[in-house]
Amino acid sequence: MRVGHGFDAHRFGPGDHVVLGGVAIPHDQGLVAHSDGDVLIHAICDALLGAAALGDIGRHFPDSDEAWKDVDSRILLRRVVEEIARHGLVVGNLDSTVIAQQPRLGRHIDGMRQNLAADLKVALNRVNVKATTTERMGYTGRGEGIAAHAVVLLLDE
Repeated sequence: MRVGHGFDAHRFGPGDHVVLGGVAIPHDQGLVAHSDGDVLIHAICDALLGAAALGDIGRHFPDSDEAWKDVDSRILLRRVVEEIARHGLVVGNLDSTVIAQQPRLGRHIDGMRQNLAADLKVALNRVNVKATTTERMGYTGRGEGIAAHAVVLLLDE
């Protein structure tokens, strides 16, 4: 067994939605990023890569490479899953937390879980997504951006 932890954060900027777990959520701002800014998937990619001792998302998909400009982060996640499979590893489970004062995420979590389970190639009951606020403390609480943490368990195939 191998355990990995990932974290990501992006600041708000112009836009009319945010993407989290592959779900487009209406909001009065977007997230500033080289890709689609999906902090949840970015944290999950880092957790997977870390558990497999394969570096981090920036090493595999650098923001200096225009090939990844505005990319759907689900594509990145699928590629990471393929990479860990090449190393004889599969996902055991995922537990994740999105930290955001706004937008409210509760009604979008089921869609996120379904997307993530499909991309991770695991049953839905192996994927957990939680959402929390910081009670208006810190950069997420002030509405400056969104952050996410992810913990994964990888197993030998």
